[in-house]
Amino acid sequence: MEMRTIEITVGAFVLASAFALAFLAVKVSGVALTGNEKTIILHARFDEVGGLSSRAKVSMAGVTIGRVTAIGIDPVYGEAVVTLEIDGNLTALSLDTGAKILTEGVLGGKYVGLVPGADEEFLVSGDTISNTQGAFLLENLIGEFVTSMGDN
Repeated sequence: MEMRTIEITVGAFVLASAFALAFLAVKVSGVALTGNEKTIILHARFDEVGGLSSRAKVSMAGVTIGRVTAIGIDPVYGEAVVTLEIDGNLTALSLDTGAKILTEGVLGGKYVGLVPGADEEFLVSGDTISNTQGAFLLENLIGEFVTSMGDN
């Protein structure tokens, strides 16, 4: 009888551990189990996205307000077009809002940071953010440094 109690306890512990790992995986990955009914879709054009990926966070003032849903290229202008899904409760993004690609920490992933503007008109779903700053790539800086050293 005592052996059966131990088996049930171990089984319950294994089951609880599996649920805890599944919960942790969902939280860390950023996948939402509930659908966000109200969202605003915005587009931003960057000259360089440098490692930005789909589902990267979009933040403003350090607060996550959305996700990157798609990254494509405009074949006419040769720019990267990033589609952003912003929480619909945030409707105060002015027309002169800026977007930059930033890095989390020294070796962290890339994300889009929004900088609010001061215009009195606001962005609506489907608009394009025109004031952008692409990703800072260390490789480009090193290449410029090496090239400038060769000129001397």
